[in-house]
Amino acid sequence: MRANFRLGKIVGVPVGVNWSVLVIFALIWWGLSANLFPESYPDRSVVAYLLAGLTAAVVFFLGLLAHEVSHAVVAKRNGLGVQGITLWLFGGVAELRGEARSPGAELRISGIGPLVSLIIGVFFGAIATLLALAGVQGLLLGVMAWLGGINLLLAVFNILPAAPLDGGRLLRAAVWKATGDRTRATVVAARAGWILGLALIGFGLWRFLTGTGVGGLWLALIGWFLIGAATMEERQARVGNALRGIRVADVMTPQPQTASGELTVADFVDNYLFAYRHTALPLIEDDRPVGLVTLDRVRGVPSDERGSTTLAAVACRADDLVLASPDEPLTDLLPRLSDCADGRALVVTDGRLVGIVSPSDISRAVQRSSMRDQLTTGR
Repeated sequence: MRANFRLGKIVGVPVGVNWSVLVIFALIWWGLSANLFPESYPDRSVVAYLLAGLTAAVVFFLGLLAHEVSHAVVAKRNGLGVQGITLWLFGGVAELRGEARSPGAELRISGIGPLVSLIIGVFFGAIATLLALAGVQGLLLGVMAWLGGINLLLAVFNILPAAPLDGGRLLRAAVWKATGDRTRATVVAARAGWILGLALIGFGLWRFLTGTGVGGLWLALIGWFLIGAATMEERQARVGNALRGIRVADVMTPQPQTASGELTVADFVDNYLFAYRHTALPLIEDDRPVGLVTLDRVRGVPSDERGSTTLAAVACRADDLVLASPDEPLTDLLPRLSDCADGRALVVTDGRLVGIVSPSDISRAVQRSSMRDQLTTGR
């Protein structure tokens, strides 16, 4: 999930926001200000409802951020790099570099998020209880009670034993510990994610068809997301198992052809396109990568604009480039290949470009690994 807006860094980790957060933020604000709070606490002003809803929505997203920051902090303490944190439609995600090295590390990294949400929920719930005991019955009580309830619900939902939820990671840690097989553990957690996703879709559609509102469609959408994410995790686990022990240098295309970002699209099409056998072209300055352009990006430029459009203008931005070192395990690189929409990684040594890894390179490596296993088994 790519961030459209950067918020800065927390504990040294870049934090960003995807545009979809604006949608869910607006829905939460509207739902609280126009429905829940007016129904529960009538005869307040519109401004009071708007401020209460805005406060609750902002604090809720700060809680989501705290949830993901806790994952990042514990991951770093367990030897994993953290590329960034992104808040988006379904909450947030901490993008880790590599995988936990043991079931215990997996348990700590995954369990801290729901624990933080639980603590936040208990904290606001306690404040709401004290306010109620003190006789406070206004919007302040409503905001505290909602924040307590939503964070407790978030903790419970996240701990459900199904990938890609934190509970799915906990399930994977348990199966990994019991069997010693991380790939098998990932498959078990992913299949559990499938089951939960199907259950949510079925329940959500039933609620919608029986006239209980659009909340049922939201549950179905969450279920659809869980199925897609679980399927992706299972596929990545199987591919990762096939590529275990292989380095980036073993599969990369060394010394790829490059170009300057100042080159126009027209010059590239006229002088480079037919002489270049690859579909991605790194852009460099002083042997250092500054962008990546693909044939699909070039094709999207109208013919009458190609003479005035540079390759840099249509390339994958420098900030979005996926960089790897030659000695890096290929399994550590795989989760990062989706960070740039072009699905490639540039291989660098001391900041200088030495190779490129494409999806076809990964596919060939998987095929060779499968063939090796078949030949080994057939002996």
